[in-house]
Amino acid sequence: MQRVDGNAEFQRLWPTLFMAIRLPGHEAANPVLTSVILQVNSQQEQLTTNYLNQNLFELNHPAISWLQQCVLRAIADYVAEAGMPKMPEVSVQAWANVNAKGDYHNLHNHPHSWLSGTYYLNVPGQTTETGSRDDLNPGCISFFDPRGAANMSALRNDGQFDPEYRRLPEAGELYLWPAFLHHFVHPNLSDDPRLSISFNVVVTNKSQHL
Repeated sequence: MQRVDGNAEFQRLWPTLFMAIRLPGHEAANPVLTSVILQVNSQQEQLTTNYLNQNLFELNHPAISWLQQCVLRAIADYVAEAGMPKMPEVSVQAWANVNAKGDYHNLHNHPHSWLSGTYYLNVPGQTTETGSRDDLNPGCISFFDPRGAANMSALRNDGQFDPEYRRLPEAGELYLWPAFLHHFVHPNLSDDPRLSISFNVVVTNKSQHL
């Protein structure tokens, strides 16, 4: 069908930028990071839920420093893709997630932060027990459309209105997204723990806020 006006202007408003990258060198780094995380987990109760009172990136360890540099590089790439003129001044707080069988994270976002992200050390193979629901998505992470009224006009096959983006992570992958974005971490149904490192990115220079 021919357009009525060839000079029509189209803009995609309020985009939500999501980044995924497989970190080079993760094959060597992940076993070391796993050992570090399991040791810290054995020494601290409620390691995962007590995330506000810790910053894993303050730990003096070569593997932790490697991951911190990778995160900063990813943030810089995210800034460039977003079209921002320069990298803002930021601080990054990180914590470990050790999810045993059955563990999950409720629907949530990350207040008081600009960006959030997760790096995956391992994603165990998942199995569903006989008689369980057929809509389980063990091991996955789901992100949800932040536009509360978007589903009022949702049409099938229109990518603007898909309410959920679900992804099964792989070891070595790092995800980065706006901290306001609600997400849900599906249960780990493996006998092996699922290990990841999450982080918040906070803009420290208040003059860079709107």
